[in-house]
Amino acid sequence: MLDEEACYRAVQGRDARFDGVFYIGVTSTGIYCRPSCPAMTPKRQNVRFYRTAAEAQTAGFRACRRCRPDATPGSAEWNVRADVVGRAMRLIADGVVDRDGVAGLAGRLGYSERQVHRTLVEEVGAGPLRLARSQRAHTARTLLETTELPVTEIAFAAGFASIRQFNDTIREVYALTPSELRGKARRRGRTATAGTVELRLAYRQPADFRGVLDFLALRAVPGIEEVDGDTYRRSLTLPHGTGVAELTPRDGWVQATLRLADPRDLTAAVARCRRVFDLDADPRAVDDLLGADPALGPLVVARPGTRVPGTVDGDELAVRGVLGQQVSVAAARTVAGRLVAEHGKPLDAPVGTVTHAFPAAAVLAAVDPSTFPMPSSRQRTLHELTTRLAEGTLCLDPGVDRDEAERRLLDVPGIGPWTARYVRMRALADPDVFLPTDLGVKHAMAVLGLPSEPRAVAELAENWRPWRSYALLHAWSTL
Repeated sequence: MLDEEACYRAVQGRDARFDGVFYIGVTSTGIYCRPSCPAMTPKRQNVRFYRTAAEAQTAGFRACRRCRPDATPGSAEWNVRADVVGRAMRLIADGVVDRDGVAGLAGRLGYSERQVHRTLVEEVGAGPLRLARSQRAHTARTLLETTELPVTEIAFAAGFASIRQFNDTIREVYALTPSELRGKARRRGRTATAGTVELRLAYRQPADFRGVLDFLALRAVPGIEEVDGDTYRRSLTLPHGTGVAELTPRDGWVQATLRLADPRDLTAAVARCRRVFDLDADPRAVDDLLGADPALGPLVVARPGTRVPGTVDGDELAVRGVLGQQVSVAAARTVAGRLVAEHGKPLDAPVGTVTHAFPAAAVLAAVDPSTFPMPSSRQRTLHELTTRLAEGTLCLDPGVDRDEAERRLLDVPGIGPWTARYVRMRALADPDVFLPTDLGVKHAMAVLGLPSEPRAVAELAENWRPWRSYALLHAWSTL
């Protein structure tokens, strides 16, 4: 985190770039805020700085009702960091602690529970349970304000173990009871629609969401996703069931409409939607570095706030990566659409042209590979990939060690460096991936008047660390 004086200057300037990077606790009021809170700037001697909302809550502060600090973008640091803290924060955001407990989190990270707790407390000021509890409170508030679910159902859907724990946490974080939170939302005119959860997903400006929508539209697989004007719509396969997400960028937030078979999946659904649009990115940090490069500078000026399109499911992205080998994007879409139609799970309530969930790895692994509509070598690759994903010997969840995942992908016969690194960039949200052998990169380098030989391109890309994934998107934008 920045030093405290730099943080206070950000607070004085109400600088929204730092929302989610740190939080302020105001001792004179007992509340914690985001740096851009529009309220009067507190005196320096009354301000305390915290790395996470959970740390501020642990220190005894409750959330500001005006700036809603629990609804800030996540810190871009957790995507950049590949260490155990970054991996743990990504898994907690996906709801792993709620589903599997601290033991499940530690098991995925390959550390003991004590080590995970100690490391998180030292780095972010709160242990995994406290971080998960803070997230549960935000999930509960969203369900209270946007659904008609009974309060008791919301408590368990948000991940709380008991009604008492739920009530105590809501009062501690928001200084209101659950019923009072719901009542205030109704007085503000927020209405609930049966079967849906509507919320605003915050991000840091600038943001080139038109670029994200165009990227996703070009690759949209029939049956599971579509781009309709400014709205991206797709099916979700979540821990407790399926769902459909509709994401529409607005000025300052992305409007999300979620239709979930089980409300317990809200936390995971939100985390995955945020990854699709790269909503936790720090665009100014990216643009400052890449914009200073003579070749990329004009591209950054033309498309500030470029985002790296992510995915809602790492297994799906890996399968689609194999389907796209040595064929056009249109051909890959067609083959993927056939797999969805033949092996995907039909949704109980289709939305638009979204009718299925993408077939699970275990389902594809059980299919006779000779029936896949592709050359025999790729049939064998797809079968081996899905088998390893189904068995768990290859894992592509948000908290996986990225280097280890890439090595295991390369161990699959038929998967080379391009596919492995493409999966790493989009499925594992790695902001520092470049593809020097990519044909599109070769053409882009020629357009930019740069060397196009892969070794020279790789050396040049070293200047773009740690944001090479964004440099790749800028290069592709020239085609």
